[in-house]
Amino acid sequence: MTRYSGITALVTGASKGLGEAYARELARRGARLVLVARSGDALRRVADSVREEYGAEVTTEVADLAAPDGVSRLVAALDRRDIAIDLLVNNAGAGAVGPFLGSPQNRHIDSVELNIVALTRLSHALGGKMVARSSGGIINVASTAAFQAMPYLATYAATKAYVLSFTEALAEEFRGSGVRVMAAHPGPTTTSFFEGTTAALKPAFTDRPETVAARTLDAFAEGAVNAYPGRTGLRAITWATRILPRTTTTRVSGRLNRALGLDRAHDIGAPVPEPS
Repeated sequence: MTRYSGITALVTGASKGLGEAYARELARRGARLVLVARSGDALRRVADSVREEYGAEVTTEVADLAAPDGVSRLVAALDRRDIAIDLLVNNAGAGAVGPFLGSPQNRHIDSVELNIVALTRLSHALGGKMVARSSGGIINVASTAAFQAMPYLATYAATKAYVLSFTEALAEEFRGSGVRVMAAHPGPTTTSFFEGTTAALKPAFTDRPETVAARTLDAFAEGAVNAYPGRTGLRAITWATRILPRTTTTRVSGRLNRALGLDRAHDIGAPVPEPS
């Protein structure tokens, strides 16, 4: 898949942030869209805007992919509408911010359900259809956090490590099938990831979602298995984590996150965690 014009692309988490940016960039390149998100109002707003700006054909599906039957209900809806997906963009993701014990257990479990379980289910359900047609592609949105353990983002980074390993394995399994699989590893991006928490990143240190989306699609068209759509220095950091001992990278990551105040981060209105 080197061109996007005329394909049907499904984007999860499409109601805001990076998912919305993927939707807009795919529409700009001529794709038909199936946009999926949990928030119906926000999803319809994005769909209407994309239709108006690009004249794109857009279908929306409201779905809670973290729910046990979320993916199966979505796939059934696609089958009822006789929609075949050419490109799956597994973008939906979530993560608890701050000390592990500072967030309720369900926040961590929800992250695992969405970032790992739903992504795996969708890749299996739609990937199987693609392989049967000998055509298609899957982009799994991971993160530069996938390359090392990250204290104060412990669950999130661990789920993204799964996405990295899973994607590289699928890319090899599907080689020669007509279906390509790629992981995208953005760094800090201007999205709502920290929304509702006391944590924040300075805009000067974040990438624009529009830039990340465009670079991701360029890399996929070029045949990459891993894409690094953020600023250049972040890719160098991922190389370093493959060379240095994991204990070293974990300690360095912990120091950096403490410097960012993530050891004190918590949901707005929740008790302030004790320093560790």
